[in-house]
Amino acid sequence: MLRDSFGRVATDLRVSLTDKCNLRCTYCMPPEGLDWLPNAQLLTAEEIVRLVTIGVERLGITEVRYTGGEPLLRRELVDIVGRTTALTPRPQVSLTTNGIGLARLAEPLAAAGLDRVNVSLDTLDPATFKRLAHRDRHADVIAGLAAADGAGLRPVKVNAVLMRGVNDHEAAPLLRWCIDQGYELRFIEQMPLDAQHGWSREGMVTADEILRLLSGSFDLTPDDLEERGSAPAERFLVDGGPARVGVIGSVTRPFCGACDRVRLTADGQVRNCLFATEESDLKTPMRAGASDEELAERWLAAVSRKRAGHGIDDPSFLQPSRPMSAIGG
Repeated sequence: MLRDSFGRVATDLRVSLTDKCNLRCTYCMPPEGLDWLPNAQLLTAEEIVRLVTIGVERLGITEVRYTGGEPLLRRELVDIVGRTTALTPRPQVSLTTNGIGLARLAEPLAAAGLDRVNVSLDTLDPATFKRLAHRDRHADVIAGLAAADGAGLRPVKVNAVLMRGVNDHEAAPLLRWCIDQGYELRFIEQMPLDAQHGWSREGMVTADEILRLLSGSFDLTPDDLEERGSAPAERFLVDGGPARVGVIGSVTRPFCGACDRVRLTADGQVRNCLFATEESDLKTPMRAGASDEELAERWLAAVSRKRAGHGIDDPSFLQPSRPMSAIGG
């Protein structure tokens, strides 16, 4: 098992398929984009499947989440998903996406065995979407959500980041819309993972603020706190249920003590945390001929060094040099 020195066991693998993205969300990257990794530095589809297979068959991984950048930009995505769901034991396989292109790919992904999707949507207003993402693609995201629901990729989860003075007034309307559509909304605190390093705690809309914004329109009650386990979201019943809303307070309400996640970047680096400053290289030894057993040993050693927490509250905290798009969510 991928056990660290604090007794936590990683069973949830987040795999970035690319650092590229077709949006330019202000909390992630500048309008002009970033210098993308050269294709030769990216793991091939064969290499991705090999490492995922090692994780599932040898190291106890039970859930695989494909991320980016934007994973729908990866040409081999459907094949990678299909080969992952064919593994024994079969892991749960999900996808985090901005939804652009999902209208076209939802059915093929469902046929390949994908279990569900998380789609980012920060606003119901196309003009605000364009302001935040620097692209006029709001309608494509809405269509992608509907296609995912139609293809049975449920529960369809919507991820929203509130920005002070930009879309924080939409907290209640976003929740009402998601309930009406049958989607499960999760608000996520803005994290210090932007390429511009412009994040500040003062500018962040906190979990407490989000709950206050929602409580003006809805009756929220905690939903089975003892069953949360390693789930990042605190979930609340809305007006007595069955609808629920989640709040992920990565900064102000960290859940590091129960974390069961490990990450693999698009260029083959193991990361124990979104905010880690250390990485462990699997790509280089793999391309040099390392066996599956040797790669598993390297992975075990990497996870054993996982830190107790992300350390954002520590005065010595330094934002990771890689932005979110290069790490994988």
